[in-house]
Amino acid sequence: QVQLVESGGGLVQAGGSLRLSCASSVRSAVGWFRQAPGKEREFVARIGWPSGTPTYADSVKGRFTISRDNARATVYLQMNSLKSEDTAVYYCAATFRVSNTYSKKDDYDYWGQGTQVTVSS
Repeated sequence: QVQLVESGGGLVQAGGSLRLSCASSVRSAVGWFRQAPGKEREFVARIGWPSGTPTYADSVKGRFTISRDNARATVYLQMNSLKSEDTAVYYCAATFRVSNTYSKKDDYDYWGQGTQVTVSS
């Protein structure tokens, strides 16, 4: 059974940084999504497997970096220059499917429980 466990969320001031972790029981393509109150869950970033190719939403490009530690089957999301609009619950998701699409919730089969990120202005 695939298990994903996020950690690293918390409260940070605007302009600050956080690093989220997604510990997985498998090695696969992994995406990060976020959901703010009253809003749809939106794509943030993805890292391919085994290529490791990163892809980002325009809203986080240049501020967030996705990476993976293959030995630990862990994917990280380094978030810098955080803004109040980054406040949301962040979820990691995994898929074994080979696809050209990666930014929709339906592109992923397994989800973690989420971790709260709150950016104070």
